[in-house]
Amino acid sequence: ANPANPSDRVRLAFLSMSLFADSLSPPINVTIREVKANSAVVSWDIPEGDPVIGFAITQQKKDVRMLRLIQEVNTTTRSCALWDLEEETDYIVHVQSISMFGTSPLSEPLRFRTPKEAETQGTKNEVTMEEVGQATQLRAGELIIIVVVLIMWAGVIALFCRQYDIIKDNEPNNNKDKAKNSSECSTPEHPTGGLLRSKV
Repeated sequence: ANPANPSDRVRLAFLSMSLFADSLSPPINVTIREVKANSAVVSWDIPEGDPVIGFAITQQKKDVRMLRLIQEVNTTTRSCALWDLEEETDYIVHVQSISMFGTSPLSEPLRFRTPKEAETQGTKNEVTMEEVGQATQLRAGELIIIVVVLIMWAGVIALFCRQYDIIKDNEPNNNKDKAKNSSECSTPEHPTGGLLRSKV
């Protein structure tokens, strides 16, 4: 091969990339956790020194040829959520490492089975009972606050009515005093009873 030839250089680059990809080890310690009727989480480790920039996961039902491929790059994460699973179904999962030069071989196949929805419902019911207890405590606290506010409003309304009655009771006396004062000012009285005449 002549390195000066452009096609030979491309061939050498492709050969070195495939050698790097071949030297990339598959992920190890592949495990499944948090298995529910419709979801699960797959996690794995990577052999030390592998220049990994991402992962690829293949998920397939046991007796079905169709695959689901999940691929992610520029990440250091070592776990991935599997979603949209069917209850009481067997699945097979493989994980691959991705480097700048390609993908690693597949990991050992990991088999798992999703439970029935009813089996996972039991834990949900326990949580729901705790939430119900907390909600009852909240409602009791809210009721106490509402009762206190209503009592305060009743007190304010009672005080207002009392003050209003006092003001209303004093109102006719004020009107009589005003009428009396206005009549005194408008008609002056003369002690002699006669008309005042001016001297010329």
